[in-house]
Amino acid sequence: VVSTGLPSYPTVTGEFRIRMKVSEQTMSGEGYYLPGVKWVQYFYEDYGFHGTYWHEDFGVPKSHGCVNMTNADARWLFDWAGPVWDQETVWFRPTAENPGTLVLVHE
Repeated sequence: VVSTGLPSYPTVTGEFRIRMKVSEQTMSGEGYYLPGVKWVQYFYEDYGFHGTYWHEDFGVPKSHGCVNMTNADARWLFDWAGPVWDQETVWFRPTAENPGTLVLVHE
């Protein structure tokens, strides 16, 4: 179960590919500052999947557009989806030999 974007910050829909993986980063924006966000996978601009430690309200819209998951689920998806992570690089991008996994987001 995940939480997607609030009505005022909807999660983008469409067909994408994982374009960058980040094992941990600080996220900030209008009204939030979140250090230590784990297992981030961007699929379109600043939209991505990531672990969440600041709420457990999964199953209802809660985010500023990203797809919030438990840290355990986000880690599983991070390990499963391409590009395959080298276990060392913090910011990791796909290549022709190691492509990003297809992502389909719909309502």
